[in-house]
Order: sequence, then C-alpha cells, then structure tokens
Amino acid sequence: MTLIEDLQWRGLVADCTDLDGLSQRLAQGPVTVYCGFDPTGDSLHVGHLMGQLTLRRFQLAGHHPIALAGGATGMIGDPSGKSAERNLLSPEQLAHNVAAIGGQLSGLLDFDSTTNPARLVDNADWMRPLGFLEVLRDVGKHFPVTAMLAKDSVRSRMDSDAGISYTEFSYQILQAYDFHYLRQALDCELQIGGSDQWGNITAGIDFVRRKSAHTVWGLTFPLITRADGSKFGKTESGAVWLDPQRTSPYRFYQFFLNTEDERVVDYLKKFTFLERAQIEELAQAQQDNPGARAAQRALAEEVTRLVHGQAALAAAIKASAILFGGSIEDIDEAVFGDVVGEVPTFPLPRTQLAGDGVALVDLLITAGLCPSRGQARRDIDGGGIYLNNERSAEAGRQVGSNDLLFGRYLLLRKGKKSYAVIALVDA
Repeated sequence: MTLIEDLQWRGLVADCTDLDGLSQRLAQGPVTVYCGFDPTGDSLHVGHLMGQLTLRRFQLAGHHPIALAGGATGMIGDPSGKSAERNLLSPEQLAHNVAAIGGQLSGLLDFDSTTNPARLVDNADWMRPLGFLEVLRDVGKHFPVTAMLAKDSVRSRMDSDAGISYTEFSYQILQAYDFHYLRQALDCELQIGGSDQWGNITAGIDFVRRKSAHTVWGLTFPLITRADGSKFGKTESGAVWLDPQRTSPYRFYQFFLNTEDERVVDYLKKFTFLERAQIEELAQAQQDNPGARAAQRALAEEVTRLVHGQAALAAAIKASAILFGGSIEDIDEAVFGDVVGEVPTFPLPRTQLAGDGVALVDLLITAGLCPSRGQARRDIDGGGIYLNNERSAEAGRQVGSNDLLFGRYLLLRKGKKSYAVIALVDA
C-alpha cells in the first residue's frame, strides 16, 4: 500500500484539502510535513499520540517531519473544542511547558536519520520579533472576516454564553502564519492535525496561497473516542499522560490493556506500527476468543514500548502479573504502590507487629477476606490463602516484620482474585 492507502486503512484520514493531489505529490518524492502541539501543560497526553505517530509514519515512508511546539500560539490558546476562554499562561510557565513537551515530542521521531531527520521547532522563535502593526498590515489583510467567522471553532463559541475574545478569535491567524513561515523557511508542504484543527489548517492553506501562491495541503485524522463516545485518554483519576512521573508506565500499560473489545482493533491500527497481516490475525483471535484478550495485550505492549521503552514495558508486565499471582521479586516500591492502589488497603499500627507479630487469621479478618477466625483457618488449611503471593499452609502462622514488603506492606490473597493489602501506620 502507498502511505495514503495505509493511512486510510488505519482510519487516519478524516479530511484532506485535495487527497488526489496530495497522493500525486507524495508519489513524486519526499515532502516536509508538520504537526503542531500547544504547550498548555507540562506534559502531552495519549490523545497527542495521534499527531506524533502520524508524523512518524510519514518519516518511515521517507518524508521529512517537523514537530512544532507552540511557544507563541500557546500564549493565546486555541478555541477549538473549548466552550470557554482558556486561562492565559505566564511566560515562565509557558517556557517550562515548552521545555517539558519538547523531550516528549522527540521521543517517537528519529532526529539522527542520515536521510530524513526529524526537526523540532518553536513558533515563538519567528513570532516574537513580529510587531503588532506588521501583523495587521502583512498578515491580517489576507484574512477575510467573513471566512474567519465561518470557522466551526469560532461560530460555536459565538453562539455560546461565554462568547469569544478577540485574542482567541485571532488564533487561526497565528497558526496560519506558522504554515506560511514553514513553507518559506523549510519548504513545508503539508500540515496534519486532529479533525478539530480543520478550520485552522484551511486558514493556513488560504493564507499561503494568498501570500505566495504556493500549493500546500492539509490532512486531518479523526478524534479518538472510547466505545461509549467519551473522550479518549480520560480515566476516573484524570488524563493519561506521557510523562512517567504523572502517569506511571504501569498505569499507562493498564489503560491500553483495559481497552474495550469494540475499540481494540481500531486502536491497534491507529496506535501501533504493526503490519496489516499482524493486526488482522489479532482481530481474528479477538473474535474467536475475546476472553484471552490477545489484542489488548498486543496493543498495551506496543504502545508502552513506543512511549516508555522496553525496560519500562517489562516492568509494567511484571507488575501486572502481581494481581494474578506473579512474583513480587525485583519490583520497586513505586511500581508496587501503583499495583496495590487497585485493591482494598487496610491500616495496621506498626506496634502490633512487635514481638511475636500478628496471627495470619487475624489479618485475614482485618482485610475482610474472611468473616471469622474459624473460616480463616479452614481457608488456610484448604490451601486458598496467600501471603505476598506465596501460599500459606499453617493456620497458626504468625506474621512479623520480616514478612513486610518495602518495610510496610503485606499482600494478602484468598483464592485466585480476592486481594487486600495491609499497610503499616505509625500509631
């Protein structure tokens, strides 16, 4: 398949200004393509992966990718998809965010290629020198107000109670100027982005045509949703971040592992570089035996490896096995904390472990795994009780400080799936 055919098969083409023309241009030789990322926070989230991965697909096909960090546009705020004005960031916060996401933008692209290295740019470098009068005279004159008002992002806000400020109304001018600048300076011919960026992208194409008569293209990919239509990348605890300090590789892995059956094949197409035959094989396995969750495991492994690396993936897989009876050896405390955060946790004063310790049967009652000491003894005798994922066969067993994980935890299990954690507290 050609690159465009592959993108279409993966469901990564929502709109294109001239798909036939772009296909012909791509067939003629490498093009330079860019995607912008505004630094509204100090980390990108999984929703931003679409732009990064699509840039990488173009690079693998021999084209020249540019990742743009919006140090200038981030000062304004894109109204697309927003029902109210963004809070403006301070220059210091913005500089911090640009530096933080710059490393994440560099993660999935090859900047050391000898043939088509990726480039990372910041639009503040060419926008800061522009004066207000210069923008009005040389840029604003090329933007008919009627066309600006017709953009979905503007019209929806004008129809809302919140309205839209002149600041955010002008955002499309700034993004359009990015495309013009990159066309002039780096011979960029294609801008890609999410479908909510269609209005901004077409504004840029119109500006390039009016300003220099060059032919350029725009291509958008669809916004990703969950099976219930909710926004992709959101969980009960918040967004799923690319920064491992904000979302650990284990929780990142779990997010994709928990993908709904209805969406997993679609996500395999969009979020991985697996070949069509591999994905179709996984799709068949999913249909034949959905309980095995082979497609979800492949998805979680591929995306975690891409974002966090092989070592983090191996640790995430090992951590995931803990709640299925896997070994706790070589798991660090931070990863263990992520895992046990998913099961009920009960406090126990540290003083109770002094001397002879605490009877295992009492801990099982404290953790709610057994209703009585008699039932706890029967469960232990029956081989159904585990301490730190090792079977405990002695009904009279005492648990002491030597049994603690990381000096403060005890992991209890009854049967195959009933887990609880005892966490020591200083009383």
